[in-house]
Amino acid sequence: MQSEHHRAFDKIGLLAESSWEVCNKIGGIYTVLSTKARVLQETYGDKLVFIGPDVWSQENPSPNFKEDKKLFNNFSESSISEFNISVRTGRWDIPGSPQVILVKFEGVYPSLNDIFGQMWQRFGVDSMHEYGDYREGCAFAVATAIVIRHLSQHLGLKEKDVYAHFNEWTTGMGLLYLRFLMPEAATLFTTHATSIGRSICGNGKPLYDYFDGYNGDQMARELNMEAKHSLEKNAALQADCFTAVSELTAHEAEKLLEIRPQVVTPNGFEPDFVPQGRKYQTLRTAGRKKLLEIATQLKNREFKKDSLIVATSGRNEYRNKGLDLYLDALARLESKNPGKEIIGLVLVPAWVSHPSPYLLDNMMEKANPDYITHILHNMEYDSVALRIKSLEESGSLGKNVNVIYVPCYLDGGDGIVNISYYDLLPAIDITVFASYYEPWGYTPLESIAFGLPTITSDKSGFGQWVLENEKNSILESGVKVVSRNDSNYNEAADEIASALQEYSELNNVKRKEASTAAAKTASKADWKYFISSYYEAFKTAAKRRDERIK
Repeated sequence: MQSEHHRAFDKIGLLAESSWEVCNKIGGIYTVLSTKARVLQETYGDKLVFIGPDVWSQENPSPNFKEDKKLFNNFSESSISEFNISVRTGRWDIPGSPQVILVKFEGVYPSLNDIFGQMWQRFGVDSMHEYGDYREGCAFAVATAIVIRHLSQHLGLKEKDVYAHFNEWTTGMGLLYLRFLMPEAATLFTTHATSIGRSICGNGKPLYDYFDGYNGDQMARELNMEAKHSLEKNAALQADCFTAVSELTAHEAEKLLEIRPQVVTPNGFEPDFVPQGRKYQTLRTAGRKKLLEIATQLKNREFKKDSLIVATSGRNEYRNKGLDLYLDALARLESKNPGKEIIGLVLVPAWVSHPSPYLLDNMMEKANPDYITHILHNMEYDSVALRIKSLEESGSLGKNVNVIYVPCYLDGGDGIVNISYYDLLPAIDITVFASYYEPWGYTPLESIAFGLPTITSDKSGFGQWVLENEKNSILESGVKVVSRNDSNYNEAADEIASALQEYSELNNVKRKEASTAAAKTASKADWKYFISSYYEAFKTAAKRRDERIK
């Protein structure tokens, strides 16, 4: 029997959700959409379509897109005259196999200046100081809005039957463009992290101690973020429903964007991504064997099979993601002289040039450091590489605690590890995600979903969720949440080091207890529980749309 939420949306004819990360894995938004898809698909069936950029070629095809030209009554063959836009239709190869439209948007570029003028006149979006990826995001977003209109017309739908959901500033101009293309369509906009909040942190400024004194517009001018900030702010203001992924981000948006999200939509996880039983054990055995081989060859020493493998992963944002704190915590762990060998992994992509010849040839070459699996184009500037080198040279690492930097996307074809991230996770014993700025925090949630205890921070939405709903304990919930602010860096490093030392001393029975607790906590963050906030968002969008078009 359908729930009240489901029945309320029987009139949805098309639920279109767009993101730069549809079939295009770059960061956490890919995980949000790909894990959410199955639950939405069960509710809305083929009324649901994800729209992403067609940035692929025959030589470099998307590994997750399965083309099907017959979808939507052969929509890929229909003519879209505006800006010479073309589309490909197919399925996203993830649980639920949702329908996908990939959009070629290059034809929008010649008209962008005119579009920017329209956006200024209609909504006050200031694109004068645009640079970098701003034009690319806007071109894709405008093309997306046009595709949504053409698809709805192709399917014979009324405007009021269309719900269009846009993610992040990169799609914000699509929401605004759709506003005057299809004024009766219900629109939603989600910020996964405000562009100005991320920029404040990325520029080394204290976000928390001075939070009440910040003004988003002023900081955008100071940090040369005016175009992205203006676009994001106006998309949030104009959306029929503006959402944020955590209470932390909602508070940030209220201050820096000057609008409170109508709904908070926390990120859940799809359990089908987690291998079970014998497959899990097979992956763990193979992964540990590979990691120990790499460590042995790289460090030129033997590592015991029961070495504790610790890891952090995610976007390569040295301060925001707490990579600095993680490395310093490992150095403090070394100073505690732990009785067990510890391998600390940094699994974050950087500007890779090529796999380390030292590893490939298994021979000593002085040009290749013993702490990194791939040579970088910018070794002399990479913050992670520089910090590891400094800690090793000072003797703060390298005895009982050895750090290995794997600076590539773990897609199974990096040339060294050659195991995908999800297949490598079972090989790890415990993870650390000590973020300074983390709107939600998928990596620690993924970790506990795989039964791996994690240490995270209270500056992540996930960390806040744990503090509000679970015991702050590795043994009781599988999660240790460390407090972070602008003045307690050293205390946080000590706390992480102590937690790692305590875990390293646990026997197998206690570790199994921690793993079970982690998986139990993760089960409470299943999308089947969190998806209700999206139904609330759809309902809010419909209500506010109806009020808007009266």
